[in-house]
Amino acid sequence: MKIKDDFILRKVAGSYIVVPVNKLTLDFNGIINLNETGAFLFGLLQKGAEREELIEKLLDEYDVDRDKASADVDVFLQKVRDADVLE
Repeated sequence: MKIKDDFILRKVAGSYIVVPVNKLTLDFNGIINLNETGAFLFGLLQKGAEREELIEKLLDEYDVDRDKASADVDVFLQKVRDADVLE
């Protein structure tokens, strides 16, 4: 899985936001706000990480059990799919 190239992640005033650039600014109105974990997962998706890698990286980075990490990744993936930011 990979985030579309026309979305970028930025940290602004302590908040993580995803904004469209280039041609997507015409089709996508608004921004996406992420927490620290969401920004972490978004960054991995920009590099083409798959679901299982996202879970493993979440386990390495945060004090969370596998079931919680798996559920959180699934929720996050559904949200980015719903926002249509995945290729």
